Amino acid sequence: MKQFRKFAMVASLLVLSVFLVACQDDASTSDEDVIRIGVLAPLTGSAAQFGNAVYNGIMLYVEEFNARGGLQIEIISFDEEGDPALGLTGYHSLYDQGVAAIIGSVTSGVTMAIVPEAYLDHMPMISASATHLGVTYNAETGQVFTNMFRTAYIDPYQGYKLANFAFQEMGAATAGVLFNTGDDYSTGLTQAFVEQAEVLGLEIVAIEGFSTGAVEFQSQLTNIAAANPDVLFLPVYYEDVALIAGQAASAGVQSTLIGGDGWNSVLTIIADPSLLEGAFYASGYSNDYPSERVQAFLAAYRAKYNADPNMFSAQAYDAAMVLFAALVEVDDLGFERASVEHRLAIIDALAATDIEAVTGSITFDEFNNPQKQLLILEIQEGVSTFWGPF
Repeated sequence: MKQFRKFAMVASLLVLSVFLVACQDDASTSDEDVIRIGVLAPLTGSAAQFGNAVYNGIMLYVEEFNARGGLQIEIISFDEEGDPALGLTGYHSLYDQGVAAIIGSVTSGVTMAIVPEAYLDHMPMISASATHLGVTYNAETGQVFTNMFRTAYIDPYQGYKLANFAFQEMGAATAGVLFNTGDDYSTGLTQAFVEQAEVLGLEIVAIEGFSTGAVEFQSQLTNIAAANPDVLFLPVYYEDVALIAGQAASAGVQSTLIGGDGWNSVLTIIADPSLLEGAFYASGYSNDYPSERVQAFLAAYRAKYNADPNMFSAQAYDAAMVLFAALVEVDDLGFERASVEHRLAIIDALAATDIEAVTGSITFDEFNNPQKQLLILEIQEGVSTFWGPF
């Protein structure tokens, strides 16, 4: 009898433990409440600084969104290392894992390699930082990639606005340009800047180019110094800006330097920030923007990462906000998650976006590009200060 009672007690405990586990499973989020979202970003490699900033912004919003309860987001990430071929591999991997949408990629080249296939798959995508016109639109065929959205400014918009800023706000009558002839971002900004300068009557007195990977700019800067433009437009990334700034001073360039959002992070690597004193550049975000939404984001980011966010983190936070709002909107329509019908509904909801985000009010034009103000930052005493919207 004692042995039987002992067995019965053990059996009862086993049943009770199974019951408790079942109750815990029921109390947790069920699979039906979870949507898988892919993230494509260069988390290692030469573009990792951009990729990790984007990833941090996404994950901050995921944490805040999931904490509200209800629909939950599961992130599946793929490190594409800034390589278009690896980006395609990553896209196929995420697709095979049943993601309903993808945030990414980060650079224009990788994103443009993916978009044509994603378009045929009806895969909703939104990028926080891919700025090339071709990300959402093929100018040769007239094809609009209706599945692809972004929270970053496009290259032509920046070039156009910066020409206006130089002429209207800086009072420039002449301008020089030094750009990377092998980079889509750089050539896109240059073309728009030069075209708008012609419309305004801002005379381009020098245009000089260099190849990707160049570290010596002395001959180009000597020619620019001889032309003595009021402003020197540098539509390049921050690594090149840091190199050019020092050589410009040696070449005798007296022009005020201006640039696009690729300048973000330049003050973290330049040895002598005084070389950029008085320079202006465009940005999609500023920690100094006097709005409650920006300051709340800044505080949350600092609390999570013990660092200040940059433009890429803020635009990624907004990309997640825009996408998740679309997911919530279509969640009650009864579509099977990640089915073609579900993805098409997400695309429709994204196209109708009208949201107040950290980087401004976001709606999309007919090419799925964001409609929002350009922010201008000025470098003063080694710090990027908020000049204002333009």
